[in-house]
Amino acid sequence: MITFLVILGILICVLLVLIILIQNPKGGGLSSGFSSSNNIMGVQRTGDFLEKGTWSLAIILMVVAIFINISSPKTGGAVKTDSKIQEQIDKTAAPSSIPSMPQPSSQDTSKK
Repeated sequence: MITFLVILGILICVLLVLIILIQNPKGGGLSSGFSSSNNIMGVQRTGDFLEKGTWSLAIILMVVAIFINISSPKTGGAVKTDSKIQEQIDKTAAPSSIPSMPQPSSQDTSKK
């Protein structure tokens, strides 16, 4: 399920990039090539179509990202104590393995 959602998200991203690159930043977009024949070809609403497609794909991408987040397995919760790394950490952090420091005598403090 996760793999399908990730592939779907990547496909939506590619389509979104293509639709955005088709658009003209000043509003002309794909319809600017057909400016003389707007009434014959019927492409006067091409900018609206590309804008609606951009918004639709962006919303679908957000929904897919939320579904990926919800359906992904949760990790990082409880640490397993039977792992070898955890055993090594426990051995290293054990208080018996730390050598005790010698306490300064009263004669050493009076010399200072």
